[in-house]
Amino acid sequence: MIDRSEIALRPLAAADRERLLLWRNSERVRASMYTDHIIAPDEHEQWFARAVRDPASVHLICEYRGRPVGVVSFTGISRAHGRCSWAFYLGETDVPKGMGAAMEFLALSHAFETLGVGKLCCEVFAFNSGVIRLHEKFGFVREGRLLKHYVKNGKHEDVICLARFREGWEDDKRALFERCFGAAEASR
Repeated sequence: MIDRSEIALRPLAAADRERLLLWRNSERVRASMYTDHIIAPDEHEQWFARAVRDPASVHLICEYRGRPVGVVSFTGISRAHGRCSWAFYLGETDVPKGMGAAMEFLALSHAFETLGVGKLCCEVFAFNSGVIRLHEKFGFVREGRLLKHYVKNGKHEDVICLARFREGWEDDKRALFERCFGAAEASR
């Protein structure tokens, strides 16, 4: 089980630029992302510049024991409508079991408690059933299925649209915390 004190989200920094390109270009990450081609350094530089100055997005690095291990991104942040989209991935593979769930907990906390959104949306390829199940364990509901929505590896793929609402977050928070970090920590 992951110790809550050993995992944190921090803002994306210029020093993360090269690491992010390596992560984004890894086969494991590209397999589940819309951007699935090898990203050239100049293309990544343009993305990075947009990411850090876009007022409607927040990109965070997940650190475990002070070492960057993944990314959590919130995009399309709309204060007027109280919603945004999000995505995340583990860039490193040598992490404890349960790191994805721990990142999801931190992302939900950030979305509802820091960003103050009421609705958190995401899109997941239908073939990525493990991530869909993870989201559903965290209270996401399926809002729809986009049929033949994206061409990946020469094949049209369906995309599942999911959303989690802030209503019920406070009720669910303790149980989700315990699932990720253990009951002993929740009582601290």
